Amino acid sequence: MLNELLVEAKDRKYQVWERNSLSIEIHNSKTMVQKLNYIHANPVEAGLSHLPEEYEYSSAVFYEKNVLSYDFLSHYED
Repeated sequence: MLNELLVEAKDRKYQVWERNSLSIEIHNSKTMVQKLNYIHANPVEAGLSHLPEEYEYSSAVFYEKNVLSYDFLSHYED
């Protein structure tokens, strides 16, 4: 699998994430919730969990059940 991550770059040998990701500015809470729901749904779509809050590395359990698994999380409205 490591061979699939091999890249021809001067500053790294392997790459996991796409470097030219499309970013957007979030101007309101409606858009923020839409993007957060999309991110939380990704592990379910990939078959890594049945529910967003079941995925270990997701903030979904924080938003759905108010369980703080990681100290660095804060609510987007704070």
